[in-house]
Amino acid sequence: MVEPLQKPGRKNPLDRTRQQALPPAGRSRKGQLLTLAAAQGRFALQCCSECGLFCYPARDACPNCLSADLPLTDAPNGGTIVSETTVRVPTDVYFRERASWRIGIVKLDCGPEMVAHLHADCYDGERVRMSLQLDKSGQAVAFARPTEKTPNQADDRQWREMTATPKFRRALVTNGRTALGQAVAAALKAAGAEVYVGLADPWKPFPGEETLKRDHHVVPLDVADERSVQELAADLGGKIDILVNSTEHVRPGGLLDRRVTNAVKDEMDQHHFGFVHLAQAFGPAMRARGADGVNSAAAWVNVFSVYALANWAPFGTNSAAQAAALSLSHCLRGELRLGGVRVVNLFTGPLDTEWFQTVPPPKLAPKAVASAIVAALENGTEDVFVGDVAEDVRQRLLANPKALERDLNQRIS
Repeated sequence: MVEPLQKPGRKNPLDRTRQQALPPAGRSRKGQLLTLAAAQGRFALQCCSECGLFCYPARDACPNCLSADLPLTDAPNGGTIVSETTVRVPTDVYFRERASWRIGIVKLDCGPEMVAHLHADCYDGERVRMSLQLDKSGQAVAFARPTEKTPNQADDRQWREMTATPKFRRALVTNGRTALGQAVAAALKAAGAEVYVGLADPWKPFPGEETLKRDHHVVPLDVADERSVQELAADLGGKIDILVNSTEHVRPGGLLDRRVTNAVKDEMDQHHFGFVHLAQAFGPAMRARGADGVNSAAAWVNVFSVYALANWAPFGTNSAAQAAALSLSHCLRGELRLGGVRVVNLFTGPLDTEWFQTVPPPKLAPKAVASAIVAALENGTEDVFVGDVAEDVRQRLLANPKALERDLNQRIS
């Protein structure tokens, strides 16, 4: 049985911070299909379109009928442990530092056998629930958990290595003025985090101010102001374990609606250059603390509009600013991965706020986005589409991007 996680004590500032070692990252190009599934929180395997055989490990041809058509397909996630062992003296540096480590072979209900990391409450011969997780190197691995919830299940040491659960971690939410920022702060606190919330121009009143200041640590932060970000990082940069970039600066309009560029510059300052300021100020310290114990640096979360993937003409310049920040997030993901810190990108449709007043439903409640952020951290996912609109855009982008482009360029009546 998993022992409950204990809140760590204060660190000795004279102790050397342990550097992050990464697990083996070698994968074939076909094997990266499993990484795609893990990033989206799916348990999916290659499945032969000719004979229906599920294949593992990843292959170029079906071992039964030799068909080369092996699309990634969601698979039943049940299985049975047929053997298990505890490795006490691993040869790999990453696992040697974390020994002992439990692994086993699981016979899947859909056919293949998989080598999987084992939750502490899973034993030989028992039924388990399988998932694909992203390890510290950013690659997919199989993980076996109990089919029923057990006490302190999320506190399992090996499971915590595969996720970024907020429990006992310190989180920074960059914008507490908005309903989204306030909802995210509340959700992170409910999940066990100590929350710091940034406020630009703290002298300006706003709805929810009293509750925010009562429940969280409010700090001055204007992401568009490089000096403001650097000053906060000098104070908190070595403490933040989870950073949620909740910057929200939405203005309707495309290119031809505007005679001046001030609004476009403001959007770029908030979304693009604000991202740059945060990454350069907080990123190095987070990367250095990826192996810092129970409350190590764990995740950087970005909240993007789904129209960062496909420009939406009525909010065209905002979509462009979001797309620029999205591109930077991929750069940041590669750089933070060296420290074992994951970058989570959430994509949403229009939120139920005043700036989307003229947009017809469905619209997304800020609390739904906040819940999705916590779920992504607790489950270890990397790319999350929240709500019907975001999921619809994702599927249409995969099916026919040109048709989606035409549809999004139709003006709102």
